Amino acid sequence: MVHFVGAGPGAPDLITRRGAALLQKADCIIYAGSLVNPALLGLAKADCAIYNSAEMTLEQVLDVMRQMEAAGKITVRLHTGDPCLYGAIREQMDVLDAEGIPYDDTPGVSRNKYEDKHWTGYA
Repeated sequence: MVHFVGAGPGAPDLITRRGAALLQKADCIIYAGSLVNPALLGLAKADCAIYNSAEMTLEQVLDVMRQMEAAGKITVRLHTGDPCLYGAIREQMDVLDAEGIPYDDTPGVSRNKYEDKHWTGYA
């Protein structure tokens, strides 16, 4: 199973409870290293395989998902904010659909920096 999880706006305490629980039980986490706060990886169990997708092609990301699914493992694809709103997950979901790999999505906390005059970046 692949879980698409929204990491929220950056502060580790703003991830949803469901997102945190999925990170804690994941066998594999693929995170958007150029965007996701690496402190969230501290929720991973000791033997969790962690991949930085900023250093990977889409095909490499999908290959890891396929390998984990074939081994009966739980994969978390960790995106910034709410992946359904801002993430580029459709192309990944299309491949998973075509290959019969189950997935779900856990929305993250969103933040529109343009509506908050006090926004200074990620916490």
